[in-house]
Amino acid sequence: MTSLFSKAKNSWRNRSVGRKVFDIIVGLFALAGFAIIGAWAFYQLGFTKNRGAVDKNYRYMLSVNEMEALKDSTFTQEQVQERWIKQYAKLVAFSRFFPTNAQLITQGASFSHDPMMVDRMIRACGMYIDDLSEYDNLLQEINKVLDRYPQKEQPNVIPWMQGAEWDALKEAIVRDKALIIEAGRLTGVEPRLIVGCLIGEQIRLFNTKRETFKKYLGPVKVLSVQSQFSYGVNGIKISTAKTIESHLKDPKSEYYMGPRYEHLLDYTVTGEAQENERYNRLVDYRNHLYSYLYTACILHQTKVQWERAGYDISDRPDVLFTLFNVGFAQSVPKPDPVCGGSHIKVHDQVYTFGAIGFDFYYSGELAEDFPFWRQRFIPGDKELTAEELAYIQGSVSNCKRPPRGWEYVKKDSIAPPPVQERIYSYDDDDEYAGTYANE
Repeated sequence: MTSLFSKAKNSWRNRSVGRKVFDIIVGLFALAGFAIIGAWAFYQLGFTKNRGAVDKNYRYMLSVNEMEALKDSTFTQEQVQERWIKQYAKLVAFSRFFPTNAQLITQGASFSHDPMMVDRMIRACGMYIDDLSEYDNLLQEINKVLDRYPQKEQPNVIPWMQGAEWDALKEAIVRDKALIIEAGRLTGVEPRLIVGCLIGEQIRLFNTKRETFKKYLGPVKVLSVQSQFSYGVNGIKISTAKTIESHLKDPKSEYYMGPRYEHLLDYTVTGEAQENERYNRLVDYRNHLYSYLYTACILHQTKVQWERAGYDISDRPDVLFTLFNVGFAQSVPKPDPVCGGSHIKVHDQVYTFGAIGFDFYYSGELAEDFPFWRQRFIPGDKELTAEELAYIQGSVSNCKRPPRGWEYVKKDSIAPPPVQERIYSYDDDDEYAGTYANE
């Protein structure tokens, strides 16, 4: 054996450097080959497989999944509200010990539409909590207090939201959700502010022409389109629309929103055709995008005007709604702005336009569809793309409209065309229904 080792040693010494390098490389490849073959065999024999195991808490998880839920149940609205109150109490108690999880559970449960989801989520967290006795004791104390003050069966605390027309109006507004959100994105204005203006205008119309509008708002659930003096779902005057357009183009204007928005409301035609196009934009009953764009521009331009004067009203939705209603001429920046505007009578109670918008904004109604932005106005850095501008300019429907300017004709001398007697709106089949709101 020693002789063989010596011979091999002498043979290695006698080899040239090139041969030694070659032998080393061959040896490394051989080792690599053995390693690969060994790993393959190890895998094929199943040594790398994780066969898994039954979780030690599986029975606990099963009990969480089997807890009561309200889905497909027959609970009344009052019973559902009572259960929500109980869940709020649990969250209050839970938050004293586990605030992060309580906040996450609150957010998650709000989107589940099932108050019993709170129970499941708290129970799921309990799998990692050794002792819940303190939580249970606090919850008992809270429930004792609640039991001394039983839930009262009262309608919405905001009086004008108590009628059936409000439920119908909400449904009509949600149908325009995509357009409102897009208008907010294009103009940098929180969509919830746009909806506040829309609600003020629609509530005013409903209660001014109650007998006419309740035929359509209730059964058909569509937004009313004005066609006389003020136009569209938000009552934009032609003169106001022209002013908005001029503010967009004038960098020296106190209302100038920035270069991003200069072409927002551009036309592809001029002269008389442009006048007709402006009218068609506003009275379009199938597509209300332009109504929302003009509304958002008023809000944004007014906010910019006050900001340049040294007053930030971005956190005053009541003032923004008021200024939308009263118009540019009455928008005078000052340190103590107030809420007001047109008087609107609902169920024998008088409100101002600004108060209607304020009530909605902070009511929580439609918050899932039109959530609160952290910043109500977002300045635009990039200019609108050609695709965005093409989308905007293509958002005018080919639908019947009353002749432009017919509202100035003396009705006692010339009968209006038959089309003037209709308020056009759309239903699920994109067919018109109703009559035009001529006021």
